[in-house]
Amino acid sequence: GPYFVAFNNLQEAAARNVAIKTQARACTILPNFVGLRFLVHNGKEYLPVLVTPEMVGHKLGEFSHTRK
Repeated sequence: GPYFVAFNNLQEAAARNVAIKTQARACTILPNFVGLRFLVHNGKEYLPVLVTPEMVGHKLGEFSHTRK
């Protein structure tokens, strides 16, 4: 099945509009992530990713490129 991480601060991030910092690039984007901001690690730095409805079902790492 899909791999996802249980983000404990999901409700807090939605309420305060803060980004969730993660290194879980293989995490599948779920429908309740829509509208949230993530800082996804690309191996060197954390890149901002804003989740839209079209991203549901994809992986977080697909939107944080590792190469220039």
